[in-house]
Amino acid sequence: MRAPIYLLALLFTGSAAFANDPPTKPIKNVAVKEDAPAKEEPKSSKDLKDLKDSKALKDVKESKESKDSKAAEAARLKEAAAADELAAKIAEKLAVIRKEKETKGRVIGAPPLVRPYSLAPRSVETTAKNKKAEVAHEVAHWSYEGESGPLNWGKMNSTNTKCDLGERQSPIDIRDGIKVELDSINFDYKPVQFTVIDNGHTIQVNLSSGNYINVSGKSYELMQFHFHRPSEERINGKGFDMVAHLVHKDREGKLAVVAVLLEAGQAQEIIQLVWNNLPLEKNDPVKALSNIDLSKLLPAKRDYYTYMGSLTTPPCSEGVLWLVLKQPMEMSADQLAIFSRLYPMNARPIQRSSGRIIKESR
Repeated sequence: MRAPIYLLALLFTGSAAFANDPPTKPIKNVAVKEDAPAKEEPKSSKDLKDLKDSKALKDVKESKESKDSKAAEAARLKEAAAADELAAKIAEKLAVIRKEKETKGRVIGAPPLVRPYSLAPRSVETTAKNKKAEVAHEVAHWSYEGESGPLNWGKMNSTNTKCDLGERQSPIDIRDGIKVELDSINFDYKPVQFTVIDNGHTIQVNLSSGNYINVSGKSYELMQFHFHRPSEERINGKGFDMVAHLVHKDREGKLAVVAVLLEAGQAQEIIQLVWNNLPLEKNDPVKALSNIDLSKLLPAKRDYYTYMGSLTTPPCSEGVLWLVLKQPMEMSADQLAIFSRLYPMNARPIQRSSGRIIKESR
């Protein structure tokens, strides 16, 4: 009986001690663990590495794109700023230049010129210079009358001083010639191609090579011929309706001019051929389809006068050998009228003979 009581007492004592001093470690609740949400299973090391690499690549790519975008934007802003700065400098420079030109060329008291467009206008100074140059060109273009006529040729250009100061000028009144046995002029003319031009002073015919004269042992090639109305030469005070000047040059560049005097009469074949090819505009050459034979413009009798003279047009260069054929050739009244419509008068006045020796054939 006493043993059961003793066991019961021990049991009671142990229960009381457990109640007063609970255990330090809690007792796991199996039921609660089963009800909690399941935790994510841990990934393998390869999966973690792939994930980290993917994230790193994405970060690098995003960082590079961000840097490229920023660099491009910075470059664009820099170029725009440079372009704006250059445009501003150009506009400022143009404004200064325009202001300087307009200040110099503007008439005193005149209002400033306002233009609604951005292009730099021609300044008053530039326009004035252009007009002055045009006037100078017109004045320099010599003629046979007025301010640009023969009396002013020597003053128009420094190269024309011989026109005023020369002592061997042409044309002259051929008189008191010394009659001697002159060497004959040997004409070696044949048909050649030709071009007709109205040069603003006369009708001129330019020839291809192949025609020559030989006089006093010298050979000269025919370059061109042209016309004057009335004749520039006079023979013992007598003038003629027109004259043709046949201009030749030797190898040294020296000139010899054969003058063929022309008067009204029968039609002249060579002159008509030239008139048939007259250009419609000045300085617009016409190349003829046929050839021309200048031997048909020469008189049958070829006695001549000779003297040293000059060109009869600016620059009036001296040292020209003149050979004036005594016998005139005829041309019709109609042919004379055609030239007269173009050039009523294109002859330089007679110049001083200044004691020059004039020779003539017996």
